[in-house]
Amino acid sequence: MTNFAQDSIPEKEDLTEEAELKFQAYFFKALSDKSIGNHQKAIENLESCNQLLASNTAVYFEFSKNYLALNNVNLAKEYITRALEQEPNNVWMLKHLVKVYQKENNLNDAILTQKKLVAINPKEKPFLVRLYLYNRAYDKAILLMELLENENALTADLKRIKQRLNTRKVPEQKAVKLNDISVLEKKFQQVKSYETLKQILKISESNTINLLKYSEEGISLFPAQPLVYLMKARALNNQKMYKKALSTLNNGIDFVIEEEMEVDFYIEMANSYKGLGNKNEENKYLQKAKQLKS
Repeated sequence: MTNFAQDSIPEKEDLTEEAELKFQAYFFKALSDKSIGNHQKAIENLESCNQLLASNTAVYFEFSKNYLALNNVNLAKEYITRALEQEPNNVWMLKHLVKVYQKENNLNDAILTQKKLVAINPKEKPFLVRLYLYNRAYDKAILLMELLENENALTADLKRIKQRLNTRKVPEQKAVKLNDISVLEKKFQQVKSYETLKQILKISESNTINLLKYSEEGISLFPAQPLVYLMKARALNNQKMYKKALSTLNNGIDFVIEEEMEVDFYIEMANSYKGLGNKNEENKYLQKAKQLKS
């Protein structure tokens, strides 16, 4: 079903009645194509709209959404920028721009845009917290969570995150570019770097004991990083400890921001439910992963 809160119907300006009807037909067809994942066809219909009525904000917005779905970040950003030039305080467009910045891993600009959203609507603060967490700006995240707590607006999942951050010291992050596991382990003993840990976890995926050991340490050291929860759950699933794996995944999904990571979580949840023999829940999470991928 089309979400008309976001997919606004363009105003018909300076068009003959016949052209207006054609414009609306193309636009509705574009929305329909987008809803079933036919993004290239949606773009073709939007191009027809653009020929009839150039520089329309809603058309630009739809262009951007379809290009983002096709992973064409440059064009997605170009069109949402054009749309925002006409409606700089449009909440739906600003939210979309945050997604575009996330897609290109530009968290600094995503945070700046989210701050603008917060200025328009203070209820957008929780997602700003998540962006801070993902950008490892833990101090800023904690300060904002304390503000939300004072406003009685801190959600249960963010309360858990705040508690973990307050009870665990997050060490300085330093990048390491090494592949040898023994060297990485030695380096990690000297400097508890998240970048080093990520490489250890990647290399250890086929070594369940190592994977469990380092993912558990990762949760203790880096409680806001979803990868460590995912890797621990993977190790637990390998050991057929499916209920513990699900509990770990449910704890870690609070920190997930990127869709790609969310897909990985859903697939791992499906694996846990498969191990438990719960076919309905397995299919449910596989479908969630499939929807995010499309």
